[in-house]
Amino acid sequence: MKALILFSSREGQTREIAAYIANQLKEQQECEVVNIEHASAVDWSKYDRVLLGASIHYGHFHPAVTKFVKKNLAQLNERPSGFFSVNLTARKAEKRTPQTNAYTRKFLLQSPWQPDCCAVFAGALRYPRYGFFDRFMIRLIMRMTGGETDVSKEVEYTDWVQVGRFAHEFAGLSGKMQEKKAL
Repeated sequence: MKALILFSSREGQTREIAAYIANQLKEQQECEVVNIEHASAVDWSKYDRVLLGASIHYGHFHPAVTKFVKKNLAQLNERPSGFFSVNLTARKAEKRTPQTNAYTRKFLLQSPWQPDCCAVFAGALRYPRYGFFDRFMIRLIMRMTGGETDVSKEVEYTDWVQVGRFAHEFAGLSGKMQEKKAL
């Protein structure tokens, strides 16, 4: 059996985090990393656990995240599962937990799915890669929140040690499917 790691990424940092987690787990478990937008028909019989990662863009997760959760709720609840969100608000240490990050807290309160483990990671700021509108808006948001405003810079805020710890927490989740079979 293997782990399914799904991601929703706008600029690529969530995809990188998902790949990093898969790499951390490769000695313990085979992993398949899939963009959630390409996961319309999952063969759930191949997976004994699932992890979903999603980025915030202008205050919202991609609609495909909620759609996937609603469509696959039973399968998500049958196996050990985890969720991580990626956003620039989490560049501040006090906004880097599911309890203190407004986006993640709101998602978990509104979602019918309650993952077994959850994390919040800081994303990356990639000004040179953004179009005019995004560069302008993100710079405005950064100015208001005390962040980097130099549009010539790329800044990666992701704490890879934190990501590694979460990968091991996810790997250590007990198997719901095995527990049901034992009953």
